[in-house]
Amino acid sequence: MDTLLGLRVFAAIAEHKSFSAVADRLGLSPAMTSKHVQHIEARVGARLFNRNSRNVSLTEAGAKYLQTVGPLLDGLAEAEAQLTTDTLSPRGTLRISMPGWMSNPAFAGILSAYHQLNPHVTFELDLSGRKINMVEEGFDLALRVAFKLDEGLIARKLADVTFQLVAAPSFLDRVGRPQSPDDLADAPLLAYSRVASDGRIRFGGADGLDVRLRPVMVSGTEDILQCAAIAGMGYAMLPNWATRDDVSAGRLEVVLPQVTWPTLQIHAIYADRSYLPAKVRSFLDFLAGPDGLAAAMQTRGHLNPDAEAGPQPPAR
Repeated sequence: MDTLLGLRVFAAIAEHKSFSAVADRLGLSPAMTSKHVQHIEARVGARLFNRNSRNVSLTEAGAKYLQTVGPLLDGLAEAEAQLTTDTLSPRGTLRISMPGWMSNPAFAGILSAYHQLNPHVTFELDLSGRKINMVEEGFDLALRVAFKLDEGLIARKLADVTFQLVAAPSFLDRVGRPQSPDDLADAPLLAYSRVASDGRIRFGGADGLDVRLRPVMVSGTEDILQCAAIAGMGYAMLPNWATRDDVSAGRLEVVLPQVTWPTLQIHAIYADRSYLPAKVRSFLDFLAGPDGLAAAMQTRGHLNPDAEAGPQPPAR
């Protein structure tokens, strides 16, 4: 029999001093109510109630037992109520792993807008770019562009991310501006490990041309690749969302703007749909909604929308 239910039946009878009243409250038959009490008595090896046709009262052993299990049942009820509240109302800490290039005002604006709607949710963000074990490390979500799902994980598409090749104008002045993808063969590449770690880049979409550049730096952290590109170290293939500010300010220049650049999908990855906490479910819906990630990627990235418009990157 269900021992936990038996304990609840025992505590309820001790409170109401009636087997029949407890049976009605819990939706049990009188016979089943008695069987639950007998099950607990058999487990503890003692009679818990004195019972006659008029009265029900605790035995001395029953009173001592109630002193022990009563607070435990109260704590369990409180824990269940808290979990139910957390499941229905967004609250708690939301732990997210995401790419470093998402560290920009556009994504911070998403976090701020969500927090205004859900003030009881706080964020803990990991932008290291490292491979994580979501379950063992306790992450609620991972936002990833290139990924291979581990068993038991679920992915939800949020937006498309277009990558583009960029370089510093000073670097291009020194080595010359490529006129076709073939001009990039064996050129120095600051390689993003999740997209082009071997230096191979496909131009022109699925039916396009493969060109092999020469990696001079490989990293899963986009910030260092972007800084090295601005410093004139080589070409970098980076998300256009991350480079718009630098392109507009003239610190970077789009290379071969006439070609079609690789487009990948950014997904939200999480462990299980069952009993998904409200903080996770609501943030997923917000990211996928009309004011979420896809909309933010259509903005000018890092730029202040009220600032005077500078040179814009080529339309894609």
